[in-house]
Amino acid sequence: MSAVPATSPLPLDLRGRPLHDLRLSVIEACNFRCPYCMPADRVPDDYGFDSASRLSFDEIETLVRGFVSLGVSKLRLTGGEPLLRKRLPQLVERLAAIAGLDDIALTTNGSLLAGQARALRDAGLGRITVSLDALDPERFAQMSGGRGNIADVLAGIEAAQAAGFASIKLNCVVERGINDDQVLPLLEHFRGSGHVLRFIEYMDVGTCNGWVRDRVVPSAQLRDLIAARWPLRALEANYRGEVASRYAFADGLGEVGFVSSVSEPFCGDCHRARVSADGRLYTCLFASDGHDLRQALGHGEAALRERVANLWTQRGDRYSELRGAVGASRRHVEMYLIGG
Repeated sequence: MSAVPATSPLPLDLRGRPLHDLRLSVIEACNFRCPYCMPADRVPDDYGFDSASRLSFDEIETLVRGFVSLGVSKLRLTGGEPLLRKRLPQLVERLAAIAGLDDIALTTNGSLLAGQARALRDAGLGRITVSLDALDPERFAQMSGGRGNIADVLAGIEAAQAAGFASIKLNCVVERGINDDQVLPLLEHFRGSGHVLRFIEYMDVGTCNGWVRDRVVPSAQLRDLIAARWPLRALEANYRGEVASRYAFADGLGEVGFVSSVSEPFCGDCHRARVSADGRLYTCLFASDGHDLRQALGHGEAALRERVANLWTQRGDRYSELRGAVGASRRHVEMYLIGG
């Protein structure tokens, strides 16, 4: 089969969903051991630091160019912890020069952000999301597997704001009985700052986090809890396929978001592909297997484009709509391999 020409119709999956967003892991290693993602008793400290298996910057640039030619306009760099990847600002600068790529974002735990925020901004990074599951220092340390210091993360957020990242998204995965008591303190701290807290339902991503539905706090319950303290009004989505439902504080001090993959699945508008640090394509956050792209990458952008287009047109994923049903596989790729 010949390569897909850049002028060909953009590929749609089996449910008519286009490919708009790419989430690309640049490293599998992380300096935290969050229990819902990379628990310390299941993942050794030295995991993911073998650079030989990672895509090179040249491979990443070719890969992103291929995805952009298929309709991707938004790129999110993830990990592991992406700030552990050496010379990351150099990669961002290369990717920012790609025509048609309108938005480059980064998801980080924030612990190393203070020292890199300015260089990333200067390189062309557009947005930052910081994972922040607790404000209390002891609870934060617990949630990071004993590796994290909340002061480092808060310093990173301040440095990013000073570097020009005016509105930073702060993602909190809420687990009942673990950190649900941190929801209001987090909002108390960040309301009016210009940053946006988003509360994410605890999901059954991967196989090593011991997921049980009883620890899921439905977004509707959190919304009611917050609205009882600070009245809310619903906001329209910024774009079709936005994963978070948005609410503004009635007093004008910003907004809050809710990601409800368990209680309110949004598979029908999912336009996201994920690629691991070693070059495997995952067409769903809950996929059990990935598709190797490295061989196609070795033959250049056209071969990569053809490979991805063929895989995307076979995509029919809708795990969150099927969760618990017969035929819904419980064997999923680990979150730390594809960045959530």
